[in-house]
Amino acid sequence: MKKSIQFGILCAALALPAFAQKDRVPTGEPAQLPANVRPPQLEGVGVDEHLGRNVDLDLEFIAENGYPVKLRQFFGKGKPVLLDLIYYQCPMLCNLILNGQTQVMREIPWTPGDQYEVVTISIDPQESFDLSRKKKQIYLGSFDRAAPGWHFLCDKDDNAKKLAEQIGYHYRYDPTQGQFAHPASIFILTPEGKISRYLYGTRFRQMDVRFALAEASENRTSMTVEKILLFCYQYDPGKHAYVAFATNIMKLGGALTILIIGLFLWKMIRVERARSHRLKEGLI
Repeated sequence: MKKSIQFGILCAALALPAFAQKDRVPTGEPAQLPANVRPPQLEGVGVDEHLGRNVDLDLEFIAENGYPVKLRQFFGKGKPVLLDLIYYQCPMLCNLILNGQTQVMREIPWTPGDQYEVVTISIDPQESFDLSRKKKQIYLGSFDRAAPGWHFLCDKDDNAKKLAEQIGYHYRYDPTQGQFAHPASIFILTPEGKISRYLYGTRFRQMDVRFALAEASENRTSMTVEKILLFCYQYDPGKHAYVAFATNIMKLGGALTILIIGLFLWKMIRVERARSHRLKEGLI
């Protein structure tokens, strides 16, 4: 696991990879392995964080309409990008990730296409744009508002694998199961395509996603409130969540206290000067 420090926020997280279905032995009984031993299907599966790395925006994929599209079409608009790598025929885990993502997107008072972009890409090179179009219809149909900025793409020329390697997202195909073993995580990128945050699991807190998007937006004026809140909240890699950071809260409280005292003293000095002036003029 790689660690990076960006703007004083430590975000080094260990991803617990999840497999799309339980491992099975030939008898049909669940495989029993020591707690410290990984199933062979999960060897090499996980996430290595590359915070601050730029992804290749010239990588090409297939859009829901069947036409090729480059990643850069979704970047450079001044909006952060929420990216997830899944596959559309995944029997369980990918649906849980998308369900959790959809739920938290409902809770955020922003709309994909207005304040941020969402790009969902299949890691399965065998999946067609028909599947991505159907998946998009399902999830946008269950969304509580129009989401013109949520895009569902298919792989082209193994570019999904290249993108995953740049992000540090490691998965593998298990031919015996006919499924992919992959971690449960989503990624937040800046408008320029720089990796800004990794979020893990299948359920996401509204505060975590909202703050991550605000952080990636590079403090655009429309998100000033969130940037102020980020000063008081730091990313806790152990909890994979934003938590109140006592030092910053005390710094902010101290700064406000100094400002209030300064304003009070400034006012008192002005009153005293005015009083002295009136004494000299014999007005009092």
